[in-house]
Amino acid sequence: MSKSLKIYIGILVLLIVGLIAVEFSIPRPVNWQKTYNEKHKIPYGTYVFHEELKNLFPESKVQSIKVTPYEFFDDYYSWEDSTYLTTGTYVVIDDYPNIDNTSAQELMDFASYGNDIFISSSYFPERLIDSLGFDTRTDYSFSGKAELSFSNPRLVNDSITIDKDLSNIYFSKIDTLSTTVLGYQKFNDSIRTNFIKIPWGSGQFYLHLQPTAFTNYNLLKRSNHKYVSSVMSYLSDDTIYFDSRNKVREELDRSPLRYIFSQPPLKWAWYLGLLSAVLFMIFNAKRKQRIVNIKTPIRNTTIEFIKTIGNLYYETKDHNNLIDKKITYFLEYIRRVYYLDTQILDDKFVKSLAKKSGKDESDIKTLINQIVYLKAKSNCNESDLLRLNTAIEDFYTK
Repeated sequence: MSKSLKIYIGILVLLIVGLIAVEFSIPRPVNWQKTYNEKHKIPYGTYVFHEELKNLFPESKVQSIKVTPYEFFDDYYSWEDSTYLTTGTYVVIDDYPNIDNTSAQELMDFASYGNDIFISSSYFPERLIDSLGFDTRTDYSFSGKAELSFSNPRLVNDSITIDKDLSNIYFSKIDTLSTTVLGYQKFNDSIRTNFIKIPWGSGQFYLHLQPTAFTNYNLLKRSNHKYVSSVMSYLSDDTIYFDSRNKVREELDRSPLRYIFSQPPLKWAWYLGLLSAVLFMIFNAKRKQRIVNIKTPIRNTTIEFIKTIGNLYYETKDHNNLIDKKITYFLEYIRRVYYLDTQILDDKFVKSLAKKSGKDESDIKTLINQIVYLKAKSNCNESDLLRLNTAIEDFYTK
């Protein structure tokens, strides 16, 4: 390895190391995505809230739901006793929770047996809106901060102000006969309802419209945790069923193969079928030689043509024509191979051809004299043709 090459390699290594050092020294940009994921420590995750549930409900167990509410609570329903085999509070924090109408009906059934449902969201399924008799509206013409407060005078000191990533969504319609207003939000001079309680059967629905208040960013600012603690104080101290964003079967629930994967025999049959297909493709991926068709060699029609013409001349006894063509082809050969002028066939031509061809001069003189004689003869016979052909062939071969 030359010295200059070592220098170039050293410079390249230093550049790579420098780039790596610069890359690691640059701080990671803050991820401001609203995930509401209980495992995320980014500003808009709910890691802090999820961890604090144990302190907010010290007598309760916190259990994450990693399937849809319908799948989870339906397993606890006893058709024999027409009751649920568990009690507790369902909690979900998300701008757009994955609650379809089927799961919404299951939550209503669960609440009717004396359980609580807490939803902090900007969107609610139609089944809940129609059944609970409320509606929401969004005011897009707002700016600045929002103050979140409670209707209970004892919680006046737990009001907070949020100044980032808010939506001015509020309850535009409620059933005043059954619904209890628990909290408000104030944008500029407009005060709107954002926290309500609706009884359903023996249980309660608690609906909240600013899920961002429960995120890491807002919980860790000033004394905002007091507001969240006050919101949670309305819930009963029983098992907390936290609707997780990390649903292990979320994709499966939407898949046409849902039933197959729910049955172990069918699931293993599916996996074995896929494995067999993969193995088949692997072992048949080798290139196979296609069958080579046997092709008959192309016949040399030129030789057959010559034989046909030769037989034609021979049978018609047109010896003069054959002799004339033999002489013409021979002289053309002399011109093409030895570059001699064949217009005058004299002694000078004989000597030049003998020198260039390296053949005996007497034999060449005999051949040339025979050519000159036959060209002048008007009535040639078969013997003349045979002698000329023998002399020309001797010239080619000797």
